[in-house]
Amino acid sequence: MLLVDDHELIRQGLRRAFERDPDFQVVGEAGTVNAAVRLAKDLHPDVVVLDVKLPDGNGLELAQLLRSARPDVGLVILTMYAGDDQLFAALDAGASAFVPKSAPSDEVVAAARHAAATPGSFTAGDLAEAMHRRLNPRGPRLTEREREVLDLLAEGLGVSSISRKLYISESTTKTHVSKLYDKLGAANRAQAIMAAVRAGLLDDSHV
Repeated sequence: MLLVDDHELIRQGLRRAFERDPDFQVVGEAGTVNAAVRLAKDLHPDVVVLDVKLPDGNGLELAQLLRSARPDVGLVILTMYAGDDQLFAALDAGASAFVPKSAPSDEVVAAARHAAATPGSFTAGDLAEAMHRRLNPRGPRLTEREREVLDLLAEGLGVSSISRKLYISESTTKTHVSKLYDKLGAANRAQAIMAAVRAGLLDDSHV
């Protein structure tokens, strides 16, 4: 097994979790895409557990690369951004499993076991619900301007910066933000972003 995450503490935690299971042996760790590609080529791991956001690239693109090179490798996407968009992106990239970093370690181990046994099939704890949400969208309907404001809020911009970016007054921007909060049932920026992710209104790459 190869662990790919740019945070050493997370890799250490994963290593301890897998070393408690006799079915797994961690053969390498990487903190970047380049290191992961090199180690995967040298070590031929049966399973790769990888983060999405890496310093020199995207873990989903790495998963796609690894899947193209080795159809038999198990690929577990482990990410703190566990919205529907990220889940379906992992599925499209050829991942075997998708697990949020908030999940308990035994869930990560179970995902890796699935990936090792059936690398070509996909599992995720929220898969059925995500499919239902995609087929039956229930999220609030936003205007084009509200969607623009939402994206900029997610990028960390304040009211003044959004106003300059969209060439509108600050009072107009505040009105759009207020309407967004009402539609999303949110009291602040963080709640609005999380609600938008859950509703499939916001791409995880903006978070």
